[in-house]
Amino acid sequence: HELEKDLLKIKDSPAVTLDGRTIELSGNIETADEVQEVIDHGAKGIGLFRTEYFFITRGTLPGEEEQYRYYQNVIRKMAPDPVLFRTLDVGGDKLAAWVEDNVEANPFMGWRGIRFTLSRKDILRTQLRAMYRAAAHGRARIMFPMVSIVDEVRQALAICAEVREDLKRERYQFGEKVEIGIMIETPSAVAMADALAREVDFFSIGSNDLIQYALAVDRGNSRISYLYNPLHPAILRLIDDTVRAAHKNNIWVGICGEMVADARVRGALLLIGLGLDEFSANAYMIPEIKKIIRSITYDETRALVKKALKKSTASEVVTLLDAFIEEKRPELMEFIPRGPV
Repeated sequence: HELEKDLLKIKDSPAVTLDGRTIELSGNIETADEVQEVIDHGAKGIGLFRTEYFFITRGTLPGEEEQYRYYQNVIRKMAPDPVLFRTLDVGGDKLAAWVEDNVEANPFMGWRGIRFTLSRKDILRTQLRAMYRAAAHGRARIMFPMVSIVDEVRQALAICAEVREDLKRERYQFGEKVEIGIMIETPSAVAMADALAREVDFFSIGSNDLIQYALAVDRGNSRISYLYNPLHPAILRLIDDTVRAAHKNNIWVGICGEMVADARVRGALLLIGLGLDEFSANAYMIPEIKKIIRSITYDETRALVKKALKKSTASEVVTLLDAFIEEKRPELMEFIPRGPV
């Protein structure tokens, strides 16, 4: 409680490193009720609005007007800061009563994310119409999840264009400058990041699934959960490749998975050094992340990343980071997670 009270003293301070690099620090939410908590913890926007929770907690699909009112309420509360909407991401462990024939042998590699919405374009168009209309009340961003091939992105962008034309023809007010991005959470998306970056305005790394798919680890399987590690050099290399491809094509890149929360100060130091432009996390983690950002230089973290990328195991990365923290930033020792890495 004392630590949280102390951290909240800097909630209105900018998330900027000691040598002047600013990182956009946003919050993750599942429902509109969480917006105030994100604001109270010092976030500068919503970096992940998991819109599927508005869908899966009910027996029927919400209509356009109901979605519009729900989304614009969040945008108004966050204005002038941006709200990033993830389009409907059902499938895997998120099942909805109104989805027929949703039984799959391997649902995490099946009919989910953008694969589902492209097969149900009626649902996607309705949601996009509501989002674009809500965007007239502030700043909105739209993101497609579970992308694995370029064709999916092009299909989704074509639908976005159709929706904008329809709204214009029907004389609706809507946001005409909405950034469109994708989640990077499959190894194929990383491998094709250079091509994908030419199609969209931003990337947001979904570290939870990226780790799961890259390391072939079901994070819900207790027998092999020890293999699920956000500090594995393979994951760091995938993130590094993603950031390089994004910046080469002049788009920004963020992270909205639980990597910072899971790895805490270790993860934050690496993500700063990897060059990410935006972090999005659950509200309670935001003050801690801001404290870490404001306690370090970008140059120091870049040097750490350069060494970490050459390591062979997660434990070697941890040893490197802990030695640096203990010697150079002992005030951050309290943020090192306890227990096995």
